[in-house]
Amino acid sequence: MCMMGQRNSAILLINCPDARGLVATVSGFLFRHGANILSTDEHRDDASGQFFMRIEWDLEGFDLAEDAFKELFDAETAQKYGMNWRVEYSLRPHRVAVFVSRYLHCFADLLHRHKTGELAGEIPLVISNHDDAARHAAFYGIPYHHIAVNAQNKEEAEARQLALLEEHGVDLVVLARYMQVLSPAFVTRYPGRIINVHHSFLPAFSGAKPYHAAFERGVKLIGATAHYVTEILDDGPIIEQEVIRVSHRDQLDDLVEKGRDAERLVLSRAVRWHLEHRVLLYGNKTVVFA
Repeated sequence: MCMMGQRNSAILLINCPDARGLVATVSGFLFRHGANILSTDEHRDDASGQFFMRIEWDLEGFDLAEDAFKELFDAETAQKYGMNWRVEYSLRPHRVAVFVSRYLHCFADLLHRHKTGELAGEIPLVISNHDDAARHAAFYGIPYHHIAVNAQNKEEAEARQLALLEEHGVDLVVLARYMQVLSPAFVTRYPGRIINVHHSFLPAFSGAKPYHAAFERGVKLIGATAHYVTEILDDGPIIEQEVIRVSHRDQLDDLVEKGRDAERLVLSRAVRWHLEHRVLLYGNKTVVFA
């Protein structure tokens, strides 16, 4: 499904050492080939000296097809500045697999936003280690795959999951409160392409029961974090975070209820920004051109 009113555009994402004239060089290249630039965002990281850029242009009147653009841009511009870069196309939707367990609030929210056109991309399948979410997937007409996972069959279960992802040409995996830790072998297959929501304002209160820990600590703010998954649990690059104020009057159930609102928000924002090619990774951090 494409977003409502989506344009036929290309998006160029760049990071490289900062140098004088970078913006002029890139925009000049696009201008010479008939591009009408729709938006541009830049950022310089002072600590590392790295430059980041996202530039989007209308493809109407642009005289370079995809292969020709890649070859010419690389030869004339990217090599000169030592760029890491990629180009994406707005009408080429990413295919998203959603993983879920028994907590359904984030899952239901994503499916609703996708159905209404708020999230770009396609969702060809849902994978779960329980059958609780099957009725939600059926309501939206999305194929549902129940693959039970336990300590004895984890390797076999992940092999089945990976086979399904390959079969459906999945570009992005979204863990919508999927309560299983993915193996390093699984994560390695999708570097920078697995998004998780953690029910805490990381790095505080990581682990399985952050609301319990926050309640015992008597915090005045709780939060949620959407991040890319790495081999180190709850330590991947952070895409988005949200906080909600609480007080001594809030009991544990209140924290959980309020926290679920934050979880829905951060996960939907992170998925949307990823699908719109607004996130650049560097090291264990992100630049988000939202």
